[in-house]
Amino acid sequence: MNMAKKTETFTRYDTADYLESEEDIAAYLSACAEEDDPALFLAALGDIARARNITQLAAQTGMSRMGLYKALSGTGNPSFATVSKVAHALGLKITLATT
Repeated sequence: MNMAKKTETFTRYDTADYLESEEDIAAYLSACAEEDDPALFLAALGDIARARNITQLAAQTGMSRMGLYKALSGTGNPSFATVSKVAHALGLKITLATT
């Protein structure tokens, strides 16, 4: 009996691959914002930026592509001005509400 071994291949999971609509993006960002974790929120913005074309976003914000990756990595420490500029370029509006 000759049983050939099946090999499985896996690809790296990337949230950006699943952010296909504005509704997906809004739900994802809202869920991340509710966690009250700035690093998670920045990483979510980074996922959205990759889903939307980070090269084009870099041109719109006047930042380098690598600068955006670093700022939105979840370990970056961007200024509020940078976060605001990225959000605006993504067509997002930052609002504050009482809890």
